[in-house]
Amino acid sequence: MDGLSGFMESLTGVLQTIGNIGWEWLAYLALALGLLFTIVFKFTQVRRFPDMIRLITSGGNKDEDGGVSSFQALSLTLSSRVGVGAIAGVATAIAAGGPGAIFWMAVTGLLGAASSYAESALAQVYKRRIDGEHRGGIPYYIYHGLKLRWLAVVAALVAFLAYGFLVPGIQSNNISSSVEYAFGVEPWITATIVTVLLGLVIIGGTKRIVNVAQLIVPFMAAGYIIVALVVIFWNFQAIPETVGVILSSAFGAHEVFGGILGFAITWGIRRAIFTSVAGVGEGTYGAAAAKVSHPGKQGLVQAFSIYVDVLFVCMATGLLIVATDSFNVITPAGELIHQGSIPADLVTGGANAQAAIDTVFPGFGSAFVAVAIFLFAFTSQVAFYYIASSNLIFLTKEKVNNAALWVLKIGSLVISFVGGVISADMMWAAGDIGYVVLGFINMASIVLLLPVVRKVYRDYERQRRAGKDPVFHPEDHGITGADFWLAPSATTPIPTEERRHLERETDNS
Repeated sequence: MDGLSGFMESLTGVLQTIGNIGWEWLAYLALALGLLFTIVFKFTQVRRFPDMIRLITSGGNKDEDGGVSSFQALSLTLSSRVGVGAIAGVATAIAAGGPGAIFWMAVTGLLGAASSYAESALAQVYKRRIDGEHRGGIPYYIYHGLKLRWLAVVAALVAFLAYGFLVPGIQSNNISSSVEYAFGVEPWITATIVTVLLGLVIIGGTKRIVNVAQLIVPFMAAGYIIVALVVIFWNFQAIPETVGVILSSAFGAHEVFGGILGFAITWGIRRAIFTSVAGVGEGTYGAAAAKVSHPGKQGLVQAFSIYVDVLFVCMATGLLIVATDSFNVITPAGELIHQGSIPADLVTGGANAQAAIDTVFPGFGSAFVAVAIFLFAFTSQVAFYYIASSNLIFLTKEKVNNAALWVLKIGSLVISFVGGVISADMMWAAGDIGYVVLGFINMASIVLLLPVVRKVYRDYERQRRAGKDPVFHPEDHGITGADFWLAPSATTPIPTEERRHLERETDNS
């Protein structure tokens, strides 16, 4: 037994090393692509911010033709994005890179929104109507856009295994740990409750999943941000100093944190990418579910989801921790270069946010953060099942196989319970590698499909400048494989010469 335990520990260590190296490369690649897309799309994630708000609040075409509204699709995406990384991940970045990591997280989020725009627009272009629902995502645009069936199958298989049988256990483990720390509840009890709740949601199908997401996500995100802001403004006298230390640390000018500038940049980028997974493709499945008249619309809506996750929730956590000095900074060599108002041996993560809230509401921090982690992690589990099911449907040749879906449902529930009562180190390590593999495949794919995204972007911009509500016709732009949009009711394509004139006009603008 000891031999098996030692082998598992060694294997976990190897997987963790591989995952860490992969994430290092993936994070910088994601930042580079975010910068590229920001330039190509002329800062559309900033210029079209009013469009984002209008599209989200307009209600969209809820339940029309099997699709969900833009807001529902946004909620489904945020279910997976706004997770434990928005709390524990931010604390880890500060502990390793100093307060300056917060600045680089914000920069990465801003640029990553452009990547989210690109991948989400592609998800819309190449989605399919399957069993009365809109389905799409990474494997769909690889297959229908790039025509690479083998690569699409690899991507779908990796995503299916990761989201169906690895990361649900990680989320359940986070919930059990936080509830045990805050309330002293045995992990098996929490794991049982979480698994039963998850079963009630996923067995109800896509509509119930979407309804749960749109009901919980806005309130959990808003509630967390409000409490964080109350604590921050309660310490209003520390706000100027907080902003100053973050900016000086971000550029290496701080007397204490200047020496770890490289770690501030590295950890800020890594944690922003880890929590938002912009460019990794996680948000493409929710994006494809929306019923919109133009892919560019949902591209903008999904870009906004990065703002909510990184610029709102993560920044609220970062400012909360720094303003109350509830953090320690330790170099890779183990040197403690800053000890805040917390014990030097405090386990970095959710405990930092708990300690920060306790400075204003004594005894409330542990319970509040535990509830926040419960909601963040549970909604992530719900979204992960939806992602896994979309990949499973692709693997079954874009047909619904009820027997296979039941295997996924049962497997997800079993993993949810098991993950809640045992160490999740192995799941974390394997899940990290899954993310890395999927990220590299997705980033390569969206770069190869950049000409298609540019056509979508230009068409949306042209119609908006003309004062129109953008409507997408792929045949007008020579885009093939976008069968969803070739409905019998589609209007007559724009004549070739007129289309060329419009494209030249867009290029000149």
